[in-house]
Amino acid sequence: MNFIMTPVGHVRGGRSDPIDDDWGASRAIVELDAGRFDATALSGLDQFSHAEIVFVFDRVGDDEIVSGARHPRGRTDWPKIGIFAQRGKNRPNRIGVTVCGVVSISGLRLEVEGLDAIDGTPVLDIKPVMSGFVPRGEVREPEWAREIMAGYW
Repeated sequence: MNFIMTPVGHVRGGRSDPIDDDWGASRAIVELDAGRFDATALSGLDQFSHAEIVFVFDRVGDDEIVSGARHPRGRTDWPKIGIFAQRGKNRPNRIGVTVCGVVSISGLRLEVEGLDAIDGTPVLDIKPVMSGFVPRGEVREPEWAREIMAGYW
């Protein structure tokens, strides 16, 4: 079964290059498609501190997709692990998900901080971050995952 998705909007501003680190201070606008939405679509989102942005890594070519295991960031000092045990952009369906700080809302424009998507990226969905959906209990991860994220934000 295949699914066809139409972006709800696009990332405007922020970074233009997909560099792996230092995304924390990056500010960008998620601009909704004015042909499909009006300003009421973002109504109430300003009451949340964070939003989860679902987007497409649209600049990843078919030949770059990984369906098996690889070393994260090509670093052989880290273990070779399956694509579903990492968050790289070379995913089979090219879907990215990031929790961002909500900075402001104006009309069809949502300003966020910490979005690791580049200018022009198609946005598939926006969801408020609710405490009931964050992990309950301890979050477990291997040491290489902590190391890879040390300079990410």
